[in-house]
Amino acid sequence: MPKISRDGVEIYYEVHGSGPTLLLTHGYSSTSAMWQGQIEALSRHHKLVLWDMRGHGRSDYPDAPSSYSEALTVSDMASLLDEVGARNAIIGGLSLGGYMSLAFYRAHPERVRALLIIDTGPGFKKDEAREAWNKRARETGDRFEREGLAVLKGASRERSEVSHRDASGLARAARGMLAQRDARVIESLPDIKVPSLVVVGADDTPFLAASDYMAAKIPGAKKVVIPAAGHAVNFDQPQAFIEAVLPFLDGLSHSATEVVQS
Repeated sequence: MPKISRDGVEIYYEVHGSGPTLLLTHGYSSTSAMWQGQIEALSRHHKLVLWDMRGHGRSDYPDAPSSYSEALTVSDMASLLDEVGARNAIIGGLSLGGYMSLAFYRAHPERVRALLIIDTGPGFKKDEAREAWNKRARETGDRFEREGLAVLKGASRERSEVSHRDASGLARAARGMLAQRDARVIESLPDIKVPSLVVVGADDTPFLAASDYMAAKIPGAKKVVIPAAGHAVNFDQPQAFIEAVLPFLDGLSHSATEVVQS
């Protein structure tokens, strides 16, 4: 199993196919396995890089709470691109993975060719809304500490069917990665200068308004709403998800070809 070492924390990743690099990040308490159904289609013309965030799946679950943060996650993503030899990439993810993709753009805009933001919220401008979110994140961490991985049994499919060694990393990730510290990501949306696709399930009620907001604030962003799909659109409607994403990816390739020819 390929891994990179980040100050002693081993991060699991896998690479499929060749071509322009596409880095996809899973949601909180899921793993890279959530993309299994899309590997064949997405790796046909791209170097698809999947990985497990720290505290998840086959990556390490460091004991120190300080080992879990937005900044460290973004840094892990940059190190993965370095490891696979990619100066830049299409960056995308679902839920927390999509938020971290936006955070990655804010930190490293020169390394992002395009953004693929799936069933994601961009954070909160108002302190009260952020604190309400953070309270739920802390409660989630507490619940994982009390009940262990049994918490996931009633969760959506992309979370209930995955494998973690134990719940300790998820508890610490809830407090350090799921919780948010400021409004920098949501405030950076108008500054995004790369092609962006926002995808959301029509039944993912908590994220519909957030998806509308991102599509409105990110210049030139496209939005696709997938019918009969909840928070994990690639699980609920795998074919419709691929049919939404592939034209966007193909359009990037055509644009690059036109730039080279001109």
